[in-house]
Amino acid sequence: MSDATPDIRRLSPLQRAAFAVREMRVRLDRVEAARREPIAVVGMGCRFPGGATSPDRFWELLRDGRDGVGDVPRDRWNTDRLFDPDPSRPGAITTRRGAFLDDVDLFDAAFFDLSGSEADSLDPQQRVLLEVTWEALEHAGCAPTRLRDSRTGVFIGIGQNDYARRGLLSGALDRIGPYDGTGNGFCFAAGRLSFVFGLTGPNLAVDTACSASLVSTHLACQSLRLGECDLALAGGVQLMLSPEVTVFLSRAGALSPDGLCRTFDAGANGYGRGEGCGVVVLKRVSDAIRDADDILAVLRGSAVNHDGPSSGLTVPSAPAQTALIREALDRAALGPDDIDYIEAHGTATALGDPIEVSGLEQVFGRRDAGNPLRLGSVKTNIGHLEAAAGMAGLIKTVLALRHGEIPPHLHVDQLNPAVSWGRLPFRVATTGEPWPPGTRRRRAGVSAFGISGTNAHVVVEEAPLRARAPSVGRRARQVVSVSARSEAALSVLATGYATHLR
Repeated sequence: MSDATPDIRRLSPLQRAAFAVREMRVRLDRVEAARREPIAVVGMGCRFPGGATSPDRFWELLRDGRDGVGDVPRDRWNTDRLFDPDPSRPGAITTRRGAFLDDVDLFDAAFFDLSGSEADSLDPQQRVLLEVTWEALEHAGCAPTRLRDSRTGVFIGIGQNDYARRGLLSGALDRIGPYDGTGNGFCFAAGRLSFVFGLTGPNLAVDTACSASLVSTHLACQSLRLGECDLALAGGVQLMLSPEVTVFLSRAGALSPDGLCRTFDAGANGYGRGEGCGVVVLKRVSDAIRDADDILAVLRGSAVNHDGPSSGLTVPSAPAQTALIREALDRAALGPDDIDYIEAHGTATALGDPIEVSGLEQVFGRRDAGNPLRLGSVKTNIGHLEAAAGMAGLIKTVLALRHGEIPPHLHVDQLNPAVSWGRLPFRVATTGEPWPPGTRRRRAGVSAFGISGTNAHVVVEEAPLRARAPSVGRRARQVVSVSARSEAALSVLATGYATHLR
């Protein structure tokens, strides 16, 4: 018993009660601190359109103001047969373009100890998730093989099963094999990660449509704060392998004819579909500091809600979005003036964009016009990744905070006249600019709104400063260690390093 702790036996009943109350308050303070503890992003991996096969290459695409939109690859579907600008024609697709990944058919099955027959049955979404998760862990300085039996959670947003439509659901029953079930179920996309890497924490596949990966991030943060896991992988994946969903969206009038997202533009006429995968590695900030991790950014707070009884099942709700952002700010113990930038959901639809700005106005509309809230959306670069869209926005925001620069928001010729921009303290960041200067830490909000009504918002803050390691001085030569599972892979990796270092 310490000197500061009284001997309970010598206290009167009233003193004992007072002591018990103080102890309870201490415990409640600890619980509240744990509930609000920020979450550190310590690693990221991604495959996005436009050759953005890593966070560094993704930043180059963003900084340079490029988009990854192109023609539909011939191995996806026959655009010449399906295309028709008239959405009323049954079975028609109203666009020839989208934002696609290269080489989604390539996969090193042996690297993940998978047989050829099992790999053939594996949805390419599962394949790219395995690869990007491995890369995210390496980016975090965490050897994937050392995570076996660790309390690591997995939270994956996923929403389409095009590969199953091409095979398992095609009606050819004689083609169904023993691995088709585990190769195509959403639960197995997340479950396989825990199985392959030997992870024992919570494991969830989340389908809330366009908000799935940001909802997954919220759930990962909650799980870390509750102590259910000590490390968490949050991610999202979307590949477009068959035409059915694009036909449905064409019939609904949701798609842009040229495949571009013109978010906040007067000519916004629907969104361009995109595909990709992103994974972030998360830890409690206290653990990341203890372990001397390279913290890329900090997730201060997050929230999830639903539109409720809006004017239609797929119609967004400005009041719900307002309540969502306010709740996320409250959990972050921040106010509207503490945010510099919003990575908007920004679907580039005539209905969605004005509703989103209206929701933002209710939260941020009173800020000083001399310090406007900057707005942007990654959809103008890589299209709408649907289940993976929120993760693309989060990774973009982490990179922007890390580089101290807001990359340009593309495809705006004239701002949407349905929004009264002149009276709002907002600015669409159509040109790249340094992050607004200030005396406090840089902060941003990331939004994702699902077509089924589920919404998510995450408040992101720049990484805390840390002391630089003492310099060891210049050396004539440096050692670069390289490892791989095969001689061929080792040669490719070494060549890549050599090219980069030149």
